Amino acid sequence: MSQIAHQIAHELQVKPAQVNAAIQLLDDGATVPFIARYRKEATQGLDDGHLRNLSTRLVYLRELAERRQVVLTNIEQQGKLTDTLRQAIEQADNKTRLEDLYLPYKPKRRTKGQIAIEAGLAPLADQLFADLSLVPEQAAQAFIAANKDSADSGFATSEEVLAGVVSIWAERSGEDAELLAKLRGHLKKQAHLVSKVVKTKQGEAAKYRDYFAHQEALAKVPAHRMLAMLRGKNEGFLRLSIDVDPNSNNNSKSYCSTHDIISQHYGLRLTQQAGAKFVQSLIQQVWKNKLAGQLETEFFGALRDQAEVASIKVFASNLKDLLMAAPAGAKVTMGIDPGLRTGCKVAVIDQTGKLVQTATIYPHAPQNNWDKSMRTLVNLARQQKVELIAIGNGTGSRETDKLVAEVIAAFDADKPTKVVVSEAGASVYSASELAATEFPDLDVSIRGAVSIARRLQDPLAELVKIDPKAIGVGQYQHDVSQSALTTSLDDVIEDCVNAVGVDVNSASASLLARVAGLTKTIAQNIVDYRDQHGRFSDRRQLLKVARLGPKAFEQAAGFLRIREGDTPLDNTGVHPESYAVVEAILAQLQSQIAELVANDSLLGQANYQSLPANTVGELTFNDIIDELKKPGRDPRPEFKVAKFKDGVETLADLKVGMVLEGVISNVANFGAFVDIGVHQDGLVHISALTNKFVSDPREVVKAGDVVTVKVLDCDVQRKRINLTMRLDDEVKPAGQAANQGKNNQGKSNKPNQKGGAAKHKPRKEKAPANAAMGNAFADAFAKLKK
Repeated sequence: MSQIAHQIAHELQVKPAQVNAAIQLLDDGATVPFIARYRKEATQGLDDGHLRNLSTRLVYLRELAERRQVVLTNIEQQGKLTDTLRQAIEQADNKTRLEDLYLPYKPKRRTKGQIAIEAGLAPLADQLFADLSLVPEQAAQAFIAANKDSADSGFATSEEVLAGVVSIWAERSGEDAELLAKLRGHLKKQAHLVSKVVKTKQGEAAKYRDYFAHQEALAKVPAHRMLAMLRGKNEGFLRLSIDVDPNSNNNSKSYCSTHDIISQHYGLRLTQQAGAKFVQSLIQQVWKNKLAGQLETEFFGALRDQAEVASIKVFASNLKDLLMAAPAGAKVTMGIDPGLRTGCKVAVIDQTGKLVQTATIYPHAPQNNWDKSMRTLVNLARQQKVELIAIGNGTGSRETDKLVAEVIAAFDADKPTKVVVSEAGASVYSASELAATEFPDLDVSIRGAVSIARRLQDPLAELVKIDPKAIGVGQYQHDVSQSALTTSLDDVIEDCVNAVGVDVNSASASLLARVAGLTKTIAQNIVDYRDQHGRFSDRRQLLKVARLGPKAFEQAAGFLRIREGDTPLDNTGVHPESYAVVEAILAQLQSQIAELVANDSLLGQANYQSLPANTVGELTFNDIIDELKKPGRDPRPEFKVAKFKDGVETLADLKVGMVLEGVISNVANFGAFVDIGVHQDGLVHISALTNKFVSDPREVVKAGDVVTVKVLDCDVQRKRINLTMRLDDEVKPAGQAANQGKNNQGKSNKPNQKGGAAKHKPRKEKAPANAAMGNAFADAFAKLKK
């Protein structure tokens, strides 16, 4: 345990004591949100990011330790465990290194190399490497004689004997952990990934045309390109390979090939010796027939794993931004799920999210009941005193937005505010068992309107009901490990829910199930208890809920809120275990709880040093004071609304140079996608997000942000929109690439001849955006949205 703790501490750059404390808490069943919030003294302030990484690494290193013991036991049982090998195995810090060391001792099928060793050719293999002056064909004669009595030995000629020597060295090299480590390091530095189109399928593979003749360094392949190429390979359109020595024509003295590395590893100096030509040929065969394929398979696996990790990270970041988007708040809201032929479904919910009225209108073709639909909406809005109108952004959205604009114009005062809302995942919720249980008598499409209205009121509370993979903010989400993706997204949801807190008297079972320490069963039991006994007035009442024992209460209580309960503290993030600390503070200040809460001046007089000894740690004390200053504070930003430009409803309405307002719908490693109200998101390439160099788009924007963009280029036929957030960028008329692919320093930003994007470097001065450059990334957008 100590060794694992020290390794994690080194990786996270924290103290081993902090890691040991966190491991102990995790092993005792504590959740990450609980440890991060209420056990700061124990971990000395480790945040949820540290704790998530710690938890992941802990699982990996424990699995590594278990595997290490299996390997040691197996080798020891073979009687081959030396002190040197034991030390190497115990020092192996990753699974690849451990398996490399185990490879020579792992049970395996009978190979050509083993057959050659059994035939007695191992001494010859050693001699030819040890003494390059030997003539291989002559040295092999003695070994022919040794096998002459066996007609089927396969080693009856010098050629067959020497082929057996090659097989022996191929097997030895493939099991040489040190050699494999050197070759991996070499490949990581200079190898290139090569992608070529399958010529017979060139017509069908149009969507992968960026990778028809593509090459780039292995170390620099970004996740989205790697996953795109792997998908093309799996669909039979692309052939992928690794060019190990792309600089093979380099005459520099510093250049080193894989053959050189193998020769140096075995201490060979191949000049004009009698055996040099054979050994050189042997090394080439070992590399070509054994090591190249072995390492290529390994590297493709590693590239996929790295791309998956990066892609999952993108999805998790976007999901967090979406869940933590600003809530409109407790306002009467009308949700409209737009439709053309089938009509628009309308649902009105009250301040608490309760459905109060529904309707279906047919304002668009073929019915065209515009005036009737308008009157219906006006009457609904007036009757229910609607404050917000949420319009889904699907088919018919902009047409419905026009209708709602006329509805709002009909009000002289107290005009509702219209907001276009992403309806991603709403149909998934509508058809779910959860929605059927909540609204058994409601049409599926009406349930979608309810979801659209609720996600405007409180995105977090509504989106937790939907499988996060259905929300559509991922990057090649279907090409990554679904179990790893699910785990990561569940962690994000848990962190977001607990950061905001949950009203125990109004929350759905879906939302409650995401609270630290609560399961789906306990969450449903809370709802059932609430329905049977009425609202909770005290946190301690939760202990009466079936299956909610002391441990679950400890983990969950601080994240559950009770508004207008018996004590104001139940509506704060102060944990019940710390109520005694608040009592001590009240005694110190000679005050009452009602006048202490939200009283910055009075709370500023609280003195940690004057509290009774061992009452609480200083970190927790400071958290309590901060919470009392802003009880029940919501960490989410202030609610803002993007206003789509009137008259811009389709791609055909867009003009180069047009400045529009939009909402960030998705963020990828290469840029951000913006919904500008034309049913097709536009791409702002990373280089067009700001005048400063950024390595990660999330440094500038996040999902849900309201931004202002300028249109650089719009290809209606291919449905490609290139945008910039640098509003002072100059653009050329339609049909011309902005600035012809040059920035004002005279450097081209166009894709290079190998198909990759030119390297983006920091600029010392502002450079105009480049529409041509965006085209290379526009195809990535189409694939990303699938």
